[in-house]
Amino acid sequence: MSKKATEFQRKAMSWMYRGKEIFKPLNTGWIDENVACVREWVANIFFYHKGDTTIMVDAGYNYDRLAEKMSWLVIDPKSIHHILITHQDTDHVGAVEADSPGLFQNANLYIGEIENRYLIGETRRKVIYHLYKLPQVTIYNEKQLLHDGEVFDIDGVRIECFLVPGHTWGHMVYLIDDKYLFTGDTLWFGADGGYSFISSLAEDNKLAVQSLAELERKLRARGLHPYFITGHTGWTDNFAFAFAHKDKHCSPFKKRVHDPSAPYDAYDESDDTEENAKSGFLKGVGR
Repeated sequence: MSKKATEFQRKAMSWMYRGKEIFKPLNTGWIDENVACVREWVANIFFYHKGDTTIMVDAGYNYDRLAEKMSWLVIDPKSIHHILITHQDTDHVGAVEADSPGLFQNANLYIGEIENRYLIGETRRKVIYHLYKLPQVTIYNEKQLLHDGEVFDIDGVRIECFLVPGHTWGHMVYLIDDKYLFTGDTLWFGADGGYSFISSLAEDNKLAVQSLAELERKLRARGLHPYFITGHTGWTDNFAFAFAHKDKHCSPFKKRVHDPSAPYDAYDESDDTEENAKSGFLKGVGR
């Protein structure tokens, strides 16, 4: 995916979803003392900080202001040696694409073995109900391929992988230190709780709903109540809110308002400022 293609996607998505109450990204700032967020248009990327280690979760768009916004949080791009990738869409891998500024060219990527099939050209990513094929993504970073249920350690940070196919065939979510679940594009939060992610962008909506129900079952069975941290609609620590509509998906073309408090144009970043990034923790939803 070239930078030109990323810019086309930004313009096209802004036109398609403006005023639909679909995207409600967090602004740049800290969720708590461990998790930081950077806003890139409608998407969020995250940083988990523990001791001397900072792990990046997803790599955002091919975005010109990433280093600037990281500086607001006092995070040096050179300190990032590990990046967890939920899935290969350009709003989640742009900063490590071949034509990116190269801020993280030496970082090791962690991605699901199934999801990696997109990156090596075995599978093509299709969106808008399979009507549009996205361009091929090219990444040169070293990769570690992951599997469902795998648990591994990075500098004392425990990471557990959950395969949740549907949005993409190999979408992975990551539970870090049993407290923070980074859900990528598995969960979408409306004003009344969580849904399966946006229907028009899924490979298989039925599978996405099934995967979300299975994720809830696994968490309940183990008594886990993590922070649910999404790629586009903020975070919550309310388990019931997160799975309130797990049997439904968000449709951008229904007349019913999903979230009346979502911005009219979520690509407008005018309120994402350094002053606001340093003014306190970012509020959750459904609390």
